[in-house]
Amino acid sequence: MTAKTQLPSQLQIPTALSGLADLASNLWWTWDPDARSLMAGLDPARWDEVKHNPVALLIDMEPSRLEALAADDEFLARVERIVTRFRVAMQPDPDHELAGKTVAYFCAEFGIHESMPIYSGGLGILAGDHLKSASDLGLPLVAVGMAYKFGYFHQLVDVTGRQTEHYLANDYQRLPAVRQCNGDEEPIILEIAYPGRTVRAQIWKVMVGRVALYLLDTDLPENNEEDRMITGHLYGGNEDTRIRQEILLGVGGLRALEAVGINPDVCHLNEGHSAFLSVEQIRRAVSRHGLSFTEAVAESCASNVFTTHTPVAAGNDAFSSDHVREYLKCILEGSGVDLDQLMALGQDRPDDANSRFGMTVLALHTTRFANGVSELHGKVARFMWHHLWPEADEDDIPIAHVTNGVHMASWIAPDLDLCYREHLTEDGLDISDAAFWNLHQGLRRRLVDTVRNKLAAQRRRHGASAEAVAAAASLLDPEALTIGFARRFAPYKRATLLLRDRDRLAALLGNTDRPLQILMAGKAHPMNEPGKALMQEIWRVSQDPMFAGRIQLVEGYNIALARFLVQGVDVWLNTPRRPLEASGTSGMKAAANGAPNLSISDGWWVEGFEGGNGWVIGDGREYDTPEAQDAEDVESLFTLLEKEVVPTFYDRGSDGVPRKWVKIMRAAVAGVIPEFSTARMVNDYTEDFYGPTARRD
Repeated sequence: MTAKTQLPSQLQIPTALSGLADLASNLWWTWDPDARSLMAGLDPARWDEVKHNPVALLIDMEPSRLEALAADDEFLARVERIVTRFRVAMQPDPDHELAGKTVAYFCAEFGIHESMPIYSGGLGILAGDHLKSASDLGLPLVAVGMAYKFGYFHQLVDVTGRQTEHYLANDYQRLPAVRQCNGDEEPIILEIAYPGRTVRAQIWKVMVGRVALYLLDTDLPENNEEDRMITGHLYGGNEDTRIRQEILLGVGGLRALEAVGINPDVCHLNEGHSAFLSVEQIRRAVSRHGLSFTEAVAESCASNVFTTHTPVAAGNDAFSSDHVREYLKCILEGSGVDLDQLMALGQDRPDDANSRFGMTVLALHTTRFANGVSELHGKVARFMWHHLWPEADEDDIPIAHVTNGVHMASWIAPDLDLCYREHLTEDGLDISDAAFWNLHQGLRRRLVDTVRNKLAAQRRRHGASAEAVAAAASLLDPEALTIGFARRFAPYKRATLLLRDRDRLAALLGNTDRPLQILMAGKAHPMNEPGKALMQEIWRVSQDPMFAGRIQLVEGYNIALARFLVQGVDVWLNTPRRPLEASGTSGMKAAANGAPNLSISDGWWVEGFEGGNGWVIGDGREYDTPEAQDAEDVESLFTLLEKEVVPTFYDRGSDGVPRKWVKIMRAAVAGVIPEFSTARMVNDYTEDFYGPTARRD
């Protein structure tokens, strides 16, 4: 039977355009090049205004425009071609090894597309890519998250280079989201006991190809104002807010699946935020099935998979034990579960009166399989959590690794995607150096135009003169070697490493014969003052005449800007302090578009570097002091730029093609696409974890 898309209630358009409505209401269109082009072309003047959201665009579209489209046979034929492909892609796969089973994937954020801003950064982008590949592969997976009213934040940079946070409310009735109702068409309302009151939540369903993503929403008039904001902000508020959110995600998420008729065979906890779901599992096992506490914990473990992403102990959520006890007492009331025994599952040192309740500890104690997100991170995680298994050798700690990947169709530029489909073989890219180089040149020029427009808009907002605004059109050089750096502004990522030797940097940037320019973007958490200071330092340097406008801090980092950057830069720079980058995926996206990495040997690059597909900064050692490591890495970075990267880029043949450089580009593409895709990653999870768990092997 053909899958039928359930449409948002406000999306009412002519019957002839029903196929268009189906496409707009499923985020599959975001990774199909033809569907993306179709949506953007509906009303190009309004496309940016609605933040690339076709549902909102269709809701607001003038009836005359809709009628014209409904009478346009050529347009309808184009829609039909895409819809036919969409219908085929939505068919369940009866031959999948887990057909008849269900994997439930829990995460605090999902970065699927810029039109649905319920993500912060890497964790959410990875989760979004996981869902897309699960859909592509036919894996029977559903997902659970939260319908944040304000999401993370929209970033602007003021006239002093200071990040400012702006919160824009999400209207889920104008998104591809459908409120879940019961048989009487009444909204399904969950009830969860919190101290002194009951919190209620409704459920929205968002289709991501074949995958249903269920989002919990407490913004209901039945709740008090504080509880309505449980789903207000992503990663906002104090400890109490975070506990309330994580109970909603874990306990409420499992109840939401039950309410819509889903009993998962596997629960995948993507980071520790959802670990309270094991509390709900244990509660059910004891109260419904009469299991002992030990049996209930074993039952919970048998069905759960856990992925840890944080290689720093302080980055793993841990709360006051008394505070958690207050909340769990409400959840467990009348269940027969011993609260003290349950609390011990989240404490790595239960005998210590000051021991905090750790979400990663709880997850590790209540899951069958656990993994880090790169080979090196798996090793780091085993070292971090060795004390939970003190009798075991470190290599035997039950934390494996599955290296992250990216959803290639979402991140590869459409022109390159077409090129790869026609010319990429097992032996490499069967296309001339000149043709491949010209494709990339066009993407860099598009990136420069995009950044120029953003800088002009920023200057207008700052009240700059008309001359200054107009001058933004000539900033940057569309032919220059362009380095990209875009990630969360956390101190360990060392965004300012390049600034530690400003004379050498100025010499590189000021060389008119071999021009170099650097584009930087990213966000700092609103409460992260050191991160904001790093961003402000970069902005100040960008204003210094000695750097001739060759460094630009680009505001408003989101998925859309990230696409332009990874598709258009020549080199991707990554400078974390080893071994604090668990994996990193932005470099994978750049490499897939032909941009080699210039990176510290950390995270995925330890596995990804093959000698001819990019460059490694430093020698992979870990130093006694941060200062020593910084000094060595700065020297290595500048030596690579001066001796290898810049000379190779500008070593041109008589036809203007840098053949040695293109060879590196080819190696970057060939190395990343098969090995570092979420298709490979999801298959690894399925073979190593989901399958054995679902079958209870």
